[in-house]
Amino acid sequence: MADLGGTVGAAIDAIHAQFQSAGLYYGHGTDNAWDEAVALVLAITQYPDDESALGLAISNEQADTIAELANQRTTEKVPLAYLLGYADYCGERFVVRPGVLVPRSPLGFLLQDGLQPWLPKQVSKIADLCAGTGCLGILAALHFPEADVVLVETDELAVQVAAENIHAFGLQDRVSVLACDVTQDELPVADLVICNPPYVDAADMATLPAEYRAEPSKGLAAGEDGLQVILPVLENIRLNPGGMFLGEVGNSARALANRRPMPYIWLDLPSGGEGVFVLEAEALNSHTARQL
Repeated sequence: MADLGGTVGAAIDAIHAQFQSAGLYYGHGTDNAWDEAVALVLAITQYPDDESALGLAISNEQADTIAELANQRTTEKVPLAYLLGYADYCGERFVVRPGVLVPRSPLGFLLQDGLQPWLPKQVSKIADLCAGTGCLGILAALHFPEADVVLVETDELAVQVAAENIHAFGLQDRVSVLACDVTQDELPVADLVICNPPYVDAADMATLPAEYRAEPSKGLAAGEDGLQVILPVLENIRLNPGGMFLGEVGNSARALANRRPMPYIWLDLPSGGEGVFVLEAEALNSHTARQL
């Protein structure tokens, strides 16, 4: 049995110390060693995230499981979400599998606010491009309860995981998965199109921490300038009148603005992140028409 002190508080202290000394990188749901230690211990014990739980006992079996997962986290440098099989994101829990990106986009927090003041119209159709786990499209479905949502994804494993999440949230009547390539195939027409595509450029890919290298590179890498996916998407997106495109390109924002000048509205993100923009349907369509 692993010696973690016998209580939740002692186990958290022990795992925190182990994580601190291991040179880990955070950013897949937590941003520091303490929060990640808390997440791991509470995930296994199923105790509430409350100070009153610190003195509660943990079983020998729970201690062994916590120690085993902590050792995997420190030796393999994989995101904790892969070890647990889920990620807590924007107040919801999503199924995650190795081979599919871990939910973390700042777009989710914007969806929780209903995208005000940029989307004043009623939304009946939403498309989530490069959907991955389906987390953004599902959050959109939760916050726009009258809307139908299609999750667009080309990767077979991601399509399976997205379907699992749809069922977990009981949204089969309003949310579906469309397996297609957003860079080549015809895209759905929608009032709101969400897109968190691969956007990491070659220079940044070369310096990614191990935890990000544990994720599928095809979900991150987007060519020399990070625009390999977003550029064809911008050519092909189809918005209803009054609709809106919500996109994320992270550190490739400057490259996008230079390579494809458009009337982007770049958003401030109080929850962190960068390179998030809005394109309104009328501005997008008029700009595209002038380019032709």
